[in-house]
Amino acid sequence: MERLAAGQDSALNDLMERHGGPIYQFLFRMLNNEEDAHDLAQETFVRIYQHRDKFDLRTKFTTWMYTIASNLARNQYRWRARHPTISLESENDSGSDLASTTPSTEPGPRARAEAAETNIAVRHAVQELPPDLRAVVVLCEWEELSAMEAAAVLQTSARGVESRLYRARKLLKQSLSKWLEQ
Repeated sequence: MERLAAGQDSALNDLMERHGGPIYQFLFRMLNNEEDAHDLAQETFVRIYQHRDKFDLRTKFTTWMYTIASNLARNQYRWRARHPTISLESENDSGSDLASTTPSTEPGPRARAEAAETNIAVRHAVQELPPDLRAVVVLCEWEELSAMEAAAVLQTSARGVESRLYRARKLLKQSLSKWLEQ
């Protein structure tokens, strides 16, 4: 980021190579939409480039980057709320490809199906959380940021992050109670 702020535009390519995957994953987990996540990941790096002169070199770059991505995701939530869409494609969470037809040493079909159902239930439960709680879960649980780093991204205190994380876990426990009893 120092090189980019100093005027070396090629440094943006290095940042994109290094952080493009994690930002895409973060946005995908936040939005649950591949196209939106891809678009907003690109937009994140556009904003990084546009505001490179405003970056404070004393702060951590990833915190700044996740803050930009988090703000873009929040804007996307608002846009979705004002512009609801209905998908004409049927939901199909099981893709059939060569990997799914070859023998594997993994658990059998029943165990995989149960794990897939649980995974879908957890993702759905996280998507049903209010955006501020969803952001904390994604940052702390899936992106493995500390409470301090998540607080910087969300522009709140570490105590606020911990409080939100507690509330989110409580709501998830309630909505996933059927899965936890099994």
